Amino acid sequence: MEKKVSRSEEETMQVAAGFAQKVKVGDIICLQGELGSGKTHFVKGFVKAFGIDAEEVRSPTYTLINEYMGTPPVYHFDCYRIEDPVEAIEFGAEEYFYGNGVCVIEWPERIKSILPDTIQTIIFETTGKNSRTIIFEGSN
Repeated sequence: MEKKVSRSEEETMQVAAGFAQKVKVGDIICLQGELGSGKTHFVKGFVKAFGIDAEEVRSPTYTLINEYMGTPPVYHFDCYRIEDPVEAIEFGAEEYFYGNGVCVIEWPERIKSILPDTIQTIIFETTGKNSRTIIFEGSN
């Protein structure tokens, strides 16, 4: 387990960019933390490492998934509104899990039963108005 402290949105993005250097096609990254804990800013920094403009990143709360075409592509899920994992199966989530990109999933606990066995979990803890502890748990 590794921990990083972030004191700003920019620092969260820098932590994510560093983490992205270790990621490979097929990885599934699960982001856990309360609303406003920095998950989407993490994704912004993460996608920059793959040649994707961070300004393209929007939380896909209503669309459930955003596709960012980089090298490799990044598939950004937001499962906050999912009531049952069957909904994720219906929109084709499993195809993304075993596809040619990297999946980043916010609120993964809502679809836990359909996630592959090997995922990487990152936990965001709010420790102050602008500070966060980002905990990298590694593969599950």
